Amino acid sequence: MLPPFFNEKINQFNTPEEQQEMKRALALVNSQLGRTYELVIGGRKIRTTRLIDSLNPARPSEVVGRVCQADARLAKQAIQVAHETFTKSWRLFPAEARARILIKAAAIIRRRKFEICAWLVVEASKNWVEAAADTAEAVDFLEYYARAMMGYAGIQHSEPWPGEENCQYWEPLGVCVVIPPWNFPCAILTGMAAAAIVTGNTVVLKPASITPVIGAIIADIFHEAGLPPGVLNFICGSGAEIGDLIVDHPLTRMIAFTGSKEVGLRIAKRAARINKGQIWIKRLIAEMGGKDTIVVDETADLDLAAQEICTSAYGYQGQKCSACSRVVVIENVHDRLLERVKLLAESLVIDDPRKPQTSLGAVSSALARESILRYIAIAKRENTLVTGGETVAGEGYFVQPTIFKDVKPRDIIAQEEIFGPVLAFIKASNFEEAIAIANNTEYGLTGAVFSSDRGRLEYARREFHVGNLYFNRKCTGAMVGVQPFGGFNMSGTDSKAGGREYLLLFLQGKSVTERF
Repeated sequence: MLPPFFNEKINQFNTPEEQQEMKRALALVNSQLGRTYELVIGGRKIRTTRLIDSLNPARPSEVVGRVCQADARLAKQAIQVAHETFTKSWRLFPAEARARILIKAAAIIRRRKFEICAWLVVEASKNWVEAAADTAEAVDFLEYYARAMMGYAGIQHSEPWPGEENCQYWEPLGVCVVIPPWNFPCAILTGMAAAAIVTGNTVVLKPASITPVIGAIIADIFHEAGLPPGVLNFICGSGAEIGDLIVDHPLTRMIAFTGSKEVGLRIAKRAARINKGQIWIKRLIAEMGGKDTIVVDETADLDLAAQEICTSAYGYQGQKCSACSRVVVIENVHDRLLERVKLLAESLVIDDPRKPQTSLGAVSSALARESILRYIAIAKRENTLVTGGETVAGEGYFVQPTIFKDVKPRDIIAQEEIFGPVLAFIKASNFEEAIAIANNTEYGLTGAVFSSDRGRLEYARREFHVGNLYFNRKCTGAMVGVQPFGGFNMSGTDSKAGGREYLLLFLQGKSVTERF
């Protein structure tokens, strides 16, 4: 019997021993830069002539690795192999044995955690603690879903009826296409793939094109943990060339996607079509963007609020769908809170995340930096710049932590997802108005309220419409099993990743009755 689930410790690197371990891991990763990673289809490694170069965002001249690129023929082959593996063997594999593979994969990641953290530092430009959190969450997903699956294995309870035996079963769907994001290339990729695998589905995994090396490493870990050939098929390539194909394919039974609103809606539209030979409605998990708000009233602890706002807004350069990008403040404490957040933002260290003192690394790519700077330019015309707003000298894609004030609720930077270290301060005359402003975007992912007024907290509990709402703490950092994660409206399908019910999205129910 498995021991109870506990969330994995997130290393803080505040001891000499941990710091030395991380430095050794970075040296190991540095020695492996530039390697070529192959596709994996049906357990067979496939080398292609076309390669995707993964670059270090903090040092773009540095090639992290080269990953083989699939064409349409190989993408179709991956779907076909996954379908045949599902039909002939994997759907019949005992749930307990599937769960043990996840537990073994978690153990491997745990043993290699500093190395994986180092890959996240180099390929995703995460600072040491952000990398540790990403790695720990991957372990949590594996451990939690392995245990959760046991509740759905075998015969399920149904009410008795005289003269009959009535049973209900949960069965896997088939081929699941997994399309994870670049911002959590370890945790979210692992979590979506693990959920599909442990429920008995086969997977075609297409990692994000700017963080494919970590995807290749995690795919290898699954196979090292004992996953049979053909269950997890690893392919890379552009959305235009192979992304549409694997979504559209008639043998695809389900798509699990995390990424932008624009891409998620495009996938939803394509998944709704019935293609020739398709005999099912495709199921879709789509976790998309956010425009997340922290509300602060005049009864709040302003020092605590400022610290948590800063962490929520600038953790991983603001490149989390859960990141705080708007602060709505009751006007008579607005200036005091703003000054506290400004001082904290200006104290953050922007540098290569290989260095242990770094707070903010680089944003993900040149295109990402250009997009962020366009929003900053718009805000400079419409609003008042408090701090930041510039790039940082050097090779990498660095952007200063930025704050604007005098932002109106319908201004562009108050409505559109920027996905960078840009924070808008908005005044509200009372608490009800603050909550109304918090609800005024098309998104509904995370939010937070800082207040010591019980009535107001209960009002927010009822009226603040987001999938994950936090009181007197940051709006990022949902923990597996503790705060199942997913949002409303254009933030997605509210799938609640990291919750027991998440696995039901990968299963279908079958009721069997025998009359005696």
